[in-house]
Amino acid sequence: MIGAAALVSGGRVLRPGWLRARGGRVGEAAEGPPPRTPDLDFGDAAVVPGFVDMHVHGGGGGTYTTGETDEILRAVAFHRRHGTTTTVASLVSAGPDALLRQVRALREPVAEGLLAGIHLEGPWISHGRCGAHDPSVLRDPDQAEIARLLEAGEGSIIMVTVAPELYGALEAITALTVAGVVVAVGHTDATYEQARAAIAAGARVGTHLFNAMRPLHHREPGPVLALLEDERVTVELVGDGVHVHDGLVAHVAADIGPRRIALVTDAMVAAGMADGAYRLGSLDVQVTDGIARVGATGAIAGSTATMASLFERAVRRLPGPVDEVLVAVTDMTSSTPARTLGLDDVGDLVPGRQADWVVVRDGRVREVYRRAQPVGTD
Repeated sequence: MIGAAALVSGGRVLRPGWLRARGGRVGEAAEGPPPRTPDLDFGDAAVVPGFVDMHVHGGGGGTYTTGETDEILRAVAFHRRHGTTTTVASLVSAGPDALLRQVRALREPVAEGLLAGIHLEGPWISHGRCGAHDPSVLRDPDQAEIARLLEAGEGSIIMVTVAPELYGALEAITALTVAGVVVAVGHTDATYEQARAAIAAGARVGTHLFNAMRPLHHREPGPVLALLEDERVTVELVGDGVHVHDGLVAHVAADIGPRRIALVTDAMVAAGMADGAYRLGSLDVQVTDGIARVGATGAIAGSTATMASLFERAVRRLPGPVDEVLVAVTDMTSSTPARTLGLDDVGDLVPGRQADWVVVRDGRVREVYRRAQPVGTD
């Protein structure tokens, strides 16, 4: 049993709150003083659900791209220490054979529960909005290739980003949706109508909204407005102060509500590492002052953020009463991404869910627990 000054559970802040875990799952969670002396008393801290990062390429010197076990373990361990108890491994665009190898290499860590799934952020994206993806491997969606990847993944591919203006994109979105894969609109130069058509075909996520997509314009609002105005869509925001201005994050949160926003790191191998030269997929990346950019083009190449840093930034910068903000940020870092991806075992501290929690003081992550067991923190 644990106790704390505040426990976020079921969309509420319980003050005080307590939780009893059984077999790595939440058995009970309630408001008020604990019924007995707790095994762990977190005092004046707030306990929130473990973070769910639905878009991350690596970190701590490890990457998911190679499929090497030690790299995967390094990246997962790094992000766990920073509160991410559930990780989706994002892959950048690659050639058909390379992508197939990467999916096959990651399916076992997914089956073992180390990763929650695989996100293919390409290769079916726009050349003009490719960002930190190698333009030489981008291509139109091919149903045969999609079928091969889904077969190789054995259910581990849970999200795919597609640019809806590409030839065959709408058919691909439909096929992926029917297969149970969440489809995201991103890295796209789509018009407003093309984005709406993608949503009608089944797309339900906006990949890092505003970044690598046609910008909002008063005569051609493009994909941004289409994604924001449809309440079936969850939008990702890289809320690190680099990808999106803090004021815009607050505006979007006020406009559509936190239950439609997933804060994501889009972190790459250099997260938690020193400035210097790195690689993202096949591209050379230079990190300066913590900002990663493609060496050849200067395009932002993912981030060096952690979910802990995004949580702290959002708690400190979103307006509103303390408890209201705490619930909103918990939605954006835990429950919304879990619900969007159909991960009904995580994302909230309610009976039956996995007992993953983060201990927060003054907005900062102090301790992390996964399946009720402590995870080392930096």
